[in-house]
Amino acid sequence: MHPQIRQPKPGKCPICAMDLIPLSAMGGDAGERSYSMSEAAKKLAGITTVAVTRKNPEARVRLFGKVAYDETSMRSVAARFPARIDRLFVDYTGIRVEKGDHLATVYSPDLLSAQSELLTAKKFDNQKSVEVARDKLRLWGFSEDRIAEIESSGKTSDQLTIDAPLTGIVTHKSVNEGDYVQTGNPFFKIADLDEVWVMLDAYESDTPWLRFGQKVTFTTDSLPGKTFEGRVAFISPELNPATRTVSVRVNVPNETGLLKPGMFVSGIVTAKVAGAGQVLDPSLAGKWISPMHPEIVKDSPGKCDICGMDLVPAEQLGYVATQENLKPPLVIPASSVLHTGKRSIVYVELPDAEQPTFEGREILIGPRAGDQYIVEAGLKEGEHVVAQGGFVIDSALQIQAKPSMMLPGEGGGERLFPEAPAPDEFLTGTDSLLDAYFAMQKGLANDSLEEAKTAGTQFTERLESLPTDSLPTPSVEVWKDLGGRMKDSLEKLQGTGEIAAFRVEFQNLTLLVDELVRRFGTDH
Repeated sequence: MHPQIRQPKPGKCPICAMDLIPLSAMGGDAGERSYSMSEAAKKLAGITTVAVTRKNPEARVRLFGKVAYDETSMRSVAARFPARIDRLFVDYTGIRVEKGDHLATVYSPDLLSAQSELLTAKKFDNQKSVEVARDKLRLWGFSEDRIAEIESSGKTSDQLTIDAPLTGIVTHKSVNEGDYVQTGNPFFKIADLDEVWVMLDAYESDTPWLRFGQKVTFTTDSLPGKTFEGRVAFISPELNPATRTVSVRVNVPNETGLLKPGMFVSGIVTAKVAGAGQVLDPSLAGKWISPMHPEIVKDSPGKCDICGMDLVPAEQLGYVATQENLKPPLVIPASSVLHTGKRSIVYVELPDAEQPTFEGREILIGPRAGDQYIVEAGLKEGEHVVAQGGFVIDSALQIQAKPSMMLPGEGGGERLFPEAPAPDEFLTGTDSLLDAYFAMQKGLANDSLEEAKTAGTQFTERLESLPTDSLPTPSVEVWKDLGGRMKDSLEKLQGTGEIAAFRVEFQNLTLLVDELVRRFGTDH
């Protein structure tokens, strides 16, 4: 009833007067942070374990939003000179027009003077004035055929028919017949629906898996069973403070016209995680993408078909095409992790124990990918963690007044690292490592990836030159494990192409440097 009460011999609890029981009856005293039980008790408690493995988990991100007009394909039809609307052929919104269809007829005395200027220049054979008059009529919306007709016939008109500049839907009408307009006053807005935008909202926890050029599949309630596809063309650099979401835009072809602006959609992005904040997409191996229009993907370097910008390798947009130089991340089931504040606890089954024994361990986890968590630090490949039944073990440790999820023990729940003795020459080397580490930190503070990578190279060189031969035997195994994890972290850092991914992996290196100082100390 009160596990904090312990006595060397049988007796009564001074608080509740219950009989004391042997400590071994409470599950065995396997250690300060461990708990032992029989095989029968393990089965009865429903405890299952899984191995910590390296693989590329898939993160399925669900997004919701609606269809919108493609802003790049919208055109405004406006007055190019003062005029009066004599005839309005398009007299309501929503009507479809083809390029060249007449929209309205306008009257303006300025039309007569502009045409007269052309005929006068033509009469006096002033070629420079003729070109100036022609350019003026072109700017006012006269076609080449109409200009040629005026020159050949010598006739002028005070009316002009305004034609549609593109094929699309009239989304807005600003004038009526008889209205007087000034230069710049809008008549109509026309949108081409052969391509539409799908505006989706992504929660901030899902943003690590979103990239430019990523394929998105989505459905609409109005067309059940019909699946549409598009590519991510824009990810907002800002978070909406009201909804805590990030806006994601997908460009979608719509030649059939099935998608209509305003429709609600539900989309899915499937991202294969490569570690170090990167996304694996083998289909983009050797591909080149436009940074301005990521839907433009080509097999070789070149120019964007839309804006003319140079294409960049897919890796520059946060993709990894192959796993040659990057290990898959360590992953564990999401059910293995017990969360409490900033701490994440798992229970690891000790392999050499006579009976099932589980050790509590604090780990550093990365983003969640589906039903799995990426492990940044605290576990090694091949270890077995409890997938089901972790709360049972944690409750048993609480009853025994041992460190657990809610009772972190001394040190406020920080990681318990055993000390490893080291000679002064080794500690001097660790001080030089700290100097390189702080230089990396300074580079990130300056938002300079190049500066941080240069310091990372110094860190690697100093790590390899540490006098590990001088370490005593008890510290050698500790250093092999810690030094190996440091090298893995540094390889990931040097392989990243984005400062955001560098910052993510730098958190892991920070934890390892903290462990180095805790275990071996420094020269100061």
